Amino acid sequence: MAYVTIDGNKYEKELLELAKAHTTGRGEGKISKDEAADLLKSASDGQGVTETEMATLKYIRETFEFTDAAASYFDDEVAKL
Repeated sequence: MAYVTIDGNKYEKELLELAKAHTTGRGEGKISKDEAADLLKSASDGQGVTETEMATLKYIRETFEFTDAAASYFDDEVAKL
């Protein structure tokens, strides 16, 4: 598992790269509901969501733009983890 450190905090590189991929290229530059589900699925691989994965999800939520539907869905799903 590869990690990246941003402002002294450790995050999962794969999740960050996935968020970047979802917000660059074609589209409106926001994470859609399907893409939010993809991020959550990636974080939930293995034996549940680790502390680092949870921190990464929160960082992604604060840093990247989400559509309204994606934001609502993502927030609800993260609250269940």
